[in-house]
Amino acid sequence: MRQPGAAILAGPPGSHIAAQAEARTTRLPRRRVTPPVPRSTPPTVVAGHARGIMAGASRRKIVPKSMLRPIALCLLCLAALAAGACKHNAPPPSVDFNQPLPPGMMALRKIPPSEYPDFSAAFGNLAGLETAIDHSLAYLAKPSSRQRYPYLDITHDRAVATLRALKQVARDCRTPADLDAVIRKDFEVYKSLGAPDPAGGYTDRVLFTGYFTPIYEASLTPDAQFRYPLHRRPSDLVTDPATGQVIGRQTPAGVVPYYTRAQIEGQNVLAGQELVWLKNRFEAYVITVQGSARLRLRDGRILEVGYAGNNGYEYTSPGRQMLADGVIRPEELNIKRLKAYFDANPQAMDKYLWLNQRYVFFTETAGGPFGSLNVPVTPFRTIATDKAVYPAAMPAFLDVPVPVNETGQTRPFRGFMLDQDTGGAIRAAGRCDIYMGVGPEAERIAGHQLYEGRLYYLAVKPQPQAGAPLGR
Repeated sequence: MRQPGAAILAGPPGSHIAAQAEARTTRLPRRRVTPPVPRSTPPTVVAGHARGIMAGASRRKIVPKSMLRPIALCLLCLAALAAGACKHNAPPPSVDFNQPLPPGMMALRKIPPSEYPDFSAAFGNLAGLETAIDHSLAYLAKPSSRQRYPYLDITHDRAVATLRALKQVARDCRTPADLDAVIRKDFEVYKSLGAPDPAGGYTDRVLFTGYFTPIYEASLTPDAQFRYPLHRRPSDLVTDPATGQVIGRQTPAGVVPYYTRAQIEGQNVLAGQELVWLKNRFEAYVITVQGSARLRLRDGRILEVGYAGNNGYEYTSPGRQMLADGVIRPEELNIKRLKAYFDANPQAMDKYLWLNQRYVFFTETAGGPFGSLNVPVTPFRTIATDKAVYPAAMPAFLDVPVPVNETGQTRPFRGFMLDQDTGGAIRAAGRCDIYMGVGPEAERIAGHQLYEGRLYYLAVKPQPQAGAPLGR
């Protein structure tokens, strides 16, 4: 579903919202984008990052039925922007969290018990974990999920067994020490390589951004007030049946590249294929970055829309150019300020927003938001990563600061999440997008999530000791 919240204008962190549905795992050749410098400690200057909307990340992460983002997702949007301009302690500016791994290389390495994190810290944060695990199990029950495995030495059957075992552990453990001991005894742990180290090797550090599902006013019919459409998936969009990757647009003369955002928005080339209209053009842009949304119609009903495809272009961040042009200051990189800027300078939208040629198509959904695995995403339980290098649906353990509010205060987060989404800007081992929920509060928090941390994955040991009850 999801571009990352803070990245909405800066660059792609999560279209979360999305790449979307299983088709959302498709992509064109990757573009190398140098993300913003993350914060390892609360920065003096706080800048939001709507899931890649402008930062250097893009979300949504989503799949054919991706989330109301989760592409939903995560906005993947202001984060990178904000990051590049924030004061920081580490890592050095030369670290590129968006740098892809070499072809065929995976993002995880198995680590010895001496390198395991302290899992006891997750004991007080298990609420909602079982539900999120059930969503991953629902995905792995689909025959198509077998195409994702094996991942390293993790088979499809082992992935299923891992989720079932962790679910039992969450039910049975009675103390923090018990939780830590059981994980160490019954599971193997894998650690993300993180971003490449300019000095050689990898940093083991990942840039964590946030994404969310926005709620905006909309109408099923256009008028002088509601003028900015979201579009359905067009019938002339050609994709690879096996991978879902966009090939182009079908014409009588053959297949050609699909229309760009500028052509779709500026030339009305998809007239008649509108799904819904919004009041505000920037809000419509945010949705196409997030990959999903909840829309409040005139009669008070809530319409959920989610990812249905994209035009085949990689996400490009408008935020960097805005900084370079001096039209906005680094400390102003948050969705609220950006919306205010474009409200006051509507003539600037074509110049900056059309730098991002990627455009997302939508469909009505229910029960979402959904991630790229086409299962519901859960606040602070779902993450979005590059599924070309990370294992789909598997449980992860995060050790990273997360925002408490808009003041820049943070709290340490050490807990379990499920890898259930991906995003247009999430294309590297050094990127991870956290889904933070629905609505204004989630938007505010996601807009400030731009911190580096560590990312681990769990897999139940292939051959648990016979006779020993798992998880005890």
